[in-house]
Amino acid sequence: MFENQRILVTGGTGSWGQELITQLLPRQPKEVIIYSRNESTQVAMSRQFESDLLSFCIGDIRDREALTVACQEVDYIFHLAALKHVPICEEQPYEALKTNVIGTQNVIEAAIENRVKKVIYISTDKAANPSNFYGMTKAIGEKLIVYANLLRSQTQFVTVRGGNVLGTNGSVVHLFMDQIERKKLVNITDMRMTRFFLTLPDAITLLFKASIESVGGEIFIMTMPTCRIVDLAEVLIEASGMEYVSMIETGIRPGEKIHEILMSDYESQTTIVFDDQYLVILPTIDIPYVKKHYSRYPHVSFSSFSSEQNIMTKEEIKDILVRGGFLS
Repeated sequence: MFENQRILVTGGTGSWGQELITQLLPRQPKEVIIYSRNESTQVAMSRQFESDLLSFCIGDIRDREALTVACQEVDYIFHLAALKHVPICEEQPYEALKTNVIGTQNVIEAAIENRVKKVIYISTDKAANPSNFYGMTKAIGEKLIVYANLLRSQTQFVTVRGGNVLGTNGSVVHLFMDQIERKKLVNITDMRMTRFFLTLPDAITLLFKASIESVGGEIFIMTMPTCRIVDLAEVLIEASGMEYVSMIETGIRPGEKIHEILMSDYESQTTIVFDDQYLVILPTIDIPYVKKHYSRYPHVSFSSFSSEQNIMTKEEIKDILVRGGFLS
């Protein structure tokens, strides 16, 4: 799919972007363009990869004109750029709106104008029944991406929705490991809290699969494992070998949930089981070829997909941390 193709990655200097590039370059694309705002991270990434296939473009997805120029002769777009931290989006909703909603609209319009083949939008479990502004902006982004398939263009638009990915910037794993080492203290907002987790390499592998299989208009959901945050902290404390590390409950932050969901009750009505790794939410608006394409797949037999279900054991958490390179 990607061989000899020109690919643009918005927000490509982040953790998702770096792993995406790591797995994308062996597929022999013609060119991969990293489109982001920070010149320092672009320079660092350029030195890290030292690949002639990589090029870098300073720009903001809020700037439609600059984005349209960057998309010239591009075949595929991975749209990763977003403001992602829940507290920041709660405190500065105007900025989250401009990046996560208007920026996504700009990506859609730039892709259509340049006849891009496919746009893959990376979403989050927080877009399902959103309780915070970040989730609301990503939910609107999903709706825009679905709707874009009705704009009479040659471009296909698809969403991939996942949960927390271990090792990304600001990951709770990095936070806990730092707190254990420096303070012998782990802050947990609520001892009951659960989350979906997946390693970054696994997330990108699944992302490629959805990119290849999608036809436009659907939302692919990664069926990610779940864990209690307190169990994750205990595994990291045990692995550190340090004695007398304590845990303190600090209280839920604004907009935070005890449990996340990847699929809501409402969405379950139009969701099919694609395979053991993916569910697919079909659009509620009429995109005939999508429903026909997935007509042979069974509908889900459950009404929601919550992080409080199918909790990993501590041994399973340890295994995923080893695979993610956090523990030896």
